Amino acid sequence: MHIHKFEKIWLIFGITTLIVFLSVIGVSAFYLGNQPPSCLATINPEKVDTTAPFDKPGLKKVEGKEWDYELVFVASAFAYNPGQVEVPKGAKVKVIATTKDVIHGFQVAGTNINMMLEPGYISEYVTTFDKAGDYLIVCNEYCGVGHHMMSSKIEVVE
Repeated sequence: MHIHKFEKIWLIFGITTLIVFLSVIGVSAFYLGNQPPSCLATINPEKVDTTAPFDKPGLKKVEGKEWDYELVFVASAFAYNPGQVEVPKGAKVKVIATTKDVIHGFQVAGTNINMMLEPGYISEYVTTFDKAGDYLIVCNEYCGVGHHMMSSKIEVVE
């Protein structure tokens, strides 16, 4: 069997690229500790309303942590609780969210916050709101007939 010179070059290039790609991924995953986000924290979806911190959703100032505030959201049948919240500009905020019923999306328009909320799991994201203004929260996972009305708002104030 004879392989043309250009085919050999492309095979060597392709195999070399694959080895480099897998090596970078391996080093990144194991040596540097980069891993995809996972929902390690779980919750009983039937007891969300009685389990802290979801029993009192909203913004809470925290002390002794690397973030300034915790912003707790609960998604349920076509609504987020709280419906609107004010956050100080420049504050480092940990967003903690879950759902009581079905899979919902949690996307804050104009930011890189985009989480999937699944019943029984707690999703978290740490961010800093550097620009004042209103940020709309929308559900980007179809959750039923009222999906298009499901929204909330984060107001970043000076």
